[in-house]
Amino acid sequence: MNRPSVPSGSPAFPSPAFARSEAVYLLNHSVGRPPRDSAAAFDAMFHEPWRAAGEPWSAWLAVIDEFCAVLARVLGGRPDDICPQPDVSTAFTRVLRCVPSLTARREILLSEKDFPSLAFVADGLQALGLELRFLPENADESDPEQWRAAITDNTAVVLVTQVQSNTGVQLPVPEICAVVRECGALSVVDAAQAAGIVAIDVARMRADFLVGSCVKWLCGGPGAGFLWVDPDLVARCEPGGLGWFSHADPFEFDIHNFRYHGGARRFWGGTPSVAPCAIAAHSITRLLDIGMEAIRRHNLALGDRLREGVSPECRVSPAAAARRGGTVVLDFADGNDAVARAFADAGVHVDRRRPGFRFSPHISNDTDDIDAVLAVLRGAGVAAF
Repeated sequence: MNRPSVPSGSPAFPSPAFARSEAVYLLNHSVGRPPRDSAAAFDAMFHEPWRAAGEPWSAWLAVIDEFCAVLARVLGGRPDDICPQPDVSTAFTRVLRCVPSLTARREILLSEKDFPSLAFVADGLQALGLELRFLPENADESDPEQWRAAITDNTAVVLVTQVQSNTGVQLPVPEICAVVRECGALSVVDAAQAAGIVAIDVARMRADFLVGSCVKWLCGGPGAGFLWVDPDLVARCEPGGLGWFSHADPFEFDIHNFRYHGGARRFWGGTPSVAPCAIAAHSITRLLDIGMEAIRRHNLALGDRLREGVSPECRVSPAAAARRGGTVVLDFADGNDAVARAFADAGVHVDRRRPGFRFSPHISNDTDDIDAVLAVLRGAGVAAF
């Protein structure tokens, strides 16, 4: 693909390849900042084939192939085992519609800390005979044995969130998936808050399915979701939401002869959305140029700087890097309202959930951003050193 050349950044400083905000932007858990040359790359990958003489679909489908290829490098899998999806909820819906073809069990096990949209999906599929159940409210999701205790002979699917949205806590996914497999259930890993900021290795994880999105840490904007399917399982899957690109040969055009695609793309659908894949493919490429390990080190260093600047009683997310995703959560108790006003006045972009304020530094942030946050906290009179 034709792309402008932009140098990679050092893990010690914000990458010059990625756009910085004029204000302090620490909402990468919501929407990651785009590469500086994102618009130029999108024009080359999407508009240029459209403007050129002839049919653009061959070039556009190559863009989707590139999206799957770079995403496979992030996930540690093969491009053929990845299917583009518009969002995580759609991907999860298509997985759950396979339950009748995969098992006689009908129970979907979730955690109270999962992203609500996925519980809405499961609840909305009760017409398939599916039942929704949650881990006990006081359960420790990081303990695989508590998952084992909750799985029954009727548990069909267990949803495991790799990094919890509200707390930033990272779960031991390989260990939990192993328990799920031992208990005869299927595992679906939600990697929406993990992909692009913590290590993912689908071979080591041994999940049955993995769903995710590029809008957050992968800096790819909305619309570029994805689904990874275990290649040993995919032939048994009969997903709903079909379309001509779910077909083994989309260009056969025999209206009386549908055959599922042999791989993960059986989970696709109708005419694919190319634009989100083009934007995301370019963003992921830029991140890979920098290096995922370097990005993770940078994120942890900035997060540690923030955590070390406030009193221990204000820290909600765990101190150990092994248990932290990309987000640091701070709670200032009676001072939360004052902190929110101070951040708004200072142009510091974070958000607030029930556990506290979420701070998510990425490769477009530096130590000046963290020091600006700490200065606001001191000015708000909360317990900052």
